[in-house]
Amino acid sequence: MTARDGAEALDYLFASGSYATRDVSVLPEVVLLDLNLPKIDGLEVLRRIRADDRTRFLPVVILTSSIEENDLLGGYDAGCNSYVRKPVDFNQFAEAVLQLGLYWLVTNERPPRTGRP
Repeated sequence: MTARDGAEALDYLFASGSYATRDVSVLPEVVLLDLNLPKIDGLEVLRRIRADDRTRFLPVVILTSSIEENDLLGGYDAGCNSYVRKPVDFNQFAEAVLQLGLYWLVTNERPPRTGRP
C-alpha cells in the first residue's frame, strides 16, 4: 500500500476516511515513512502511530533524503525503529529497499499479536 500523503497514511492505518471499511485488524508488517509528506508530515504520522495501542508496536522505518541531524533525532525521539537515508541513485535505492524488506519481514522478530487490542 502506498499513501500519497500523511493524512491518507493515517486513514489507511486507522480505517477512517476513504478506508473506513478496511479491516483494521490487518496491519502492514512494516511502514516505510518519508518525513516530507504533504498534509501531515512524517513525524506527526509517527507520533500518532506510537500513540495508539493498535499500532504502537508497528515497525516504522523512516526512509528519507534528509541529512538533517534534527530530523534524525526527531525520528528516534518520536519512536522510529530505524532511520535510513535514501540513496540518490535508483539502483542503490532499490537495493536498500530490498535489504530493508529482508530484514524487517524475514529476520526481525516482532512482538506477538496476542493480548493486544
